[in-house]
Amino acid sequence: MAKFPTKCVVDTNVPITANKVRDLNDITDLSLIECIENCVEAIRQVSNNKSFVMDEGNEIYDEYRHKLNLQGQPGVGDMFLKLVHDFRWQLPQDYRVKITKQGDSYKEFPMHEGLKDFDLSDRKFVAVANAHPQKPPILQATDSKWWGWKDALKEKGINVEFLCPDYCREKYLKKFNE
Repeated sequence: MAKFPTKCVVDTNVPITANKVRDLNDITDLSLIECIENCVEAIRQVSNNKSFVMDEGNEIYDEYRHKLNLQGQPGVGDMFLKLVHDFRWQLPQDYRVKITKQGDSYKEFPMHEGLKDFDLSDRKFVAVANAHPQKPPILQATDSKWWGWKDALKEKGINVEFLCPDYCREKYLKKFNE
């Protein structure tokens, strides 16, 4: 598993996917098993280094809270939420950035023809990465639509670190090339 940068934006599907490690015995898709293991390792590294970048208005945190268990259990992703809850205000100031709502999107969301259909609910992650002076990468697990947006994002200086590239590419091709 690769080492992650000192700062990164963690899409909610990374801790959600990490939580599936409890179900590995029931999963037969080898690429999904590898994906889950990669997400667990990513969550461990990001947690140990406290390297997650968030928005000042807690939009990312609020999404985590709605999808994960704040008690910090039973899964690895739930433990991540607990850590974010406990430490988000103790992080250095440059780990929290301001993003500004603009209709259904954000002022900090980049303009690009290839991003016009970008999911509204995921725009906060891109806005945070784009608003940060270092443009930290976005960790992405299983949302295959991001595979189709990666090149447009890269053109705008935003990198997506796919923890499950084979899985996402395969799902993307099945969904959008048929």
